[in-house]
Formats: sequence, structure tokens, C-alpha cells
Amino acid sequence: MADTGNSEAIAEAFADGPAYVPYLVVGDPDYESSKAYVEALDRGGADVIELGLPFSEPIAEGSTIQEALVRSLDAGMTPERFFAFAEELDVDAALVCMTYYNLIYQYGDSEARSASDASGETASAGPRPFVERAAAAGIEGLVVPDLPAEEADPLREACDEFGLDLVFIVAPTTRADRLDRLMERVSGYVYVQARLGTTGARDDVSDQTTQSLDRLREYDVPKAVGFGISAGEHAERIVAGGADGIIVGSALVDIVAEGVEDDLSTAEVADRLEALSRELKEGAERGYAARAEPAESR
Repeated sequence: MADTGNSEAIAEAFADGPAYVPYLVVGDPDYESSKAYVEALDRGGADVIELGLPFSEPIAEGSTIQEALVRSLDAGMTPERFFAFAEELDVDAALVCMTYYNLIYQYGDSEARSASDASGETASAGPRPFVERAAAAGIEGLVVPDLPAEEADPLREACDEFGLDLVFIVAPTTRADRLDRLMERVSGYVYVQARLGTTGARDDVSDQTTQSLDRLREYDVPKAVGFGISAGEHAERIVAGGADGIIVGSALVDIVAEGVEDDLSTAEVADRLEALSRELKEGAERGYAARAEPAESR
């Protein structure tokens, strides 16, 4: 059974009712606008905010988020700018970095190469320098979609050293021994990937959510369900079905993309992000309230 986690801030986010966990790509479409957008999510009720650090080969992302990552990279986003961004944010929500392992692993390589040149030995710094810098910037956890649980021990150890949580994604196909290995290494919360049916397909959404959560019920770690949530009614049904939180990405990234396409002001886009966030948070809270009601009163 997994530990509850290293980060007190993430633990608190899931302690009293459902956590709303939005995602945006940092630096999309530019640095200052992106700060305003992330702070709008916080005003809208975010409990944890997943900050996407762009990587040039985002194999786990759909087209919506891939395009956002490209916009961010084109605008000059780098790991150091990402950390500065996190330090400058004025938010109450816990911050989690979502990125790819190659970027994490290579972050400290320039210093390692200098040391190896001096000693004549080949060295690699591994994930530790990235995690240390993330902790200094106020990051509370990491989500690394392309990191198999079997290869996660060095990152797990660095996260434990610096007090970060390591969040894994559980797909509908994750089963048996692989699920156990993953859940042994996860902390903070687990990202439960559950695809929604079409809007209004109540039975489909409920069945998929229940099946995904049932597989994880024995593990003592919060379960946040994501993948396809775009409206308050989705959030309500998912939390009513037993989720401890909801993760929303593409629906928010779409608002940013529409702002770029329609040449909207930063303030207009921020207002839309805040409004959708409030809708999603309120939907999650309705679902939690419904779950808490005695069965006979429903």
C-alpha cells in the first residue's frame, strides 16, 4: 500500500472534499499571459495545479496539448524559465510539474559532464538536480507520463529526499503485477485515466469511472480521475462515483487556444478559465455531497 505522500500541501488538497486539479502548459502562449491564466485557475477554486513543462516529443499527449507545448517552446520556454515562473506565481494551490523523464534526467548533465571531464570518468547526475531545483521553486510533486514504474526508483528516491510527491498515471489497461509495482511507488495522488462517453451519457460515464476506481480501492492513496472532463456535470458524476478529485486539461487548454485564434485579451481568456474552473469545482462538490447522502434520501 502506498504512503499518503511527502507533500503536506497535496495531502491537504485532498483532505476535505474533492480536489480540483487543472492543467495548463506553462508559457502558452507567452510567459506573462500564462501567469495570468494559472492564477485565474487558482481563483476559480483549484486545489492542485499541474504545470506542463514542455518537451519536444510529448508522446503521451493529444493534439490539443501538443499544440500548446509547441506554442510554449516557440515562445522560449525552458526548464529554468519554468522554475522562475513557478517562483513568481501568486497562488494558494499546490503546484505539480508534469513533464517527460528525458528532460528531468538531462537537467543536471552539463554540471556532471564538467565534473567527469575533470576526473576523467563518465558521470551522469540523474534526476536529483531537477528535483532539487523543483523543490526550491515550490513544486510539490511530479507527474512523468513516460516513466515506467520499473525504472522509477532513482526519481522516487530524489523525490523522497526533497519532499516531493511522485504521481503515476493508471490507464484502464494497467493490471495485476504492473499495477502493484506502480502503486508501491506512487505518492500524493494517483492519476486515474478514464475516458468519458459523450456529454449526457450518464450510464457510460458512471460505469467507466466505477470500473477504474474499483481496481484501486484497496490502495490508500487519493484517486483523481482525468481524461475528457470538460463540464461541471462530468465532474459531479465522477466524484459521485467515488473519485477523490478531478483532473482537467484539454478543456482549459482549448480556452487558451481559442484566445490565440480569436486574438482575445489576456483578461478575457483569464475570465473564461476562472469561470470554467468554478463550474468544475462546484460540480465536483455536488458529486461529493451526493455521495455523502444516505442512500434512502436520494
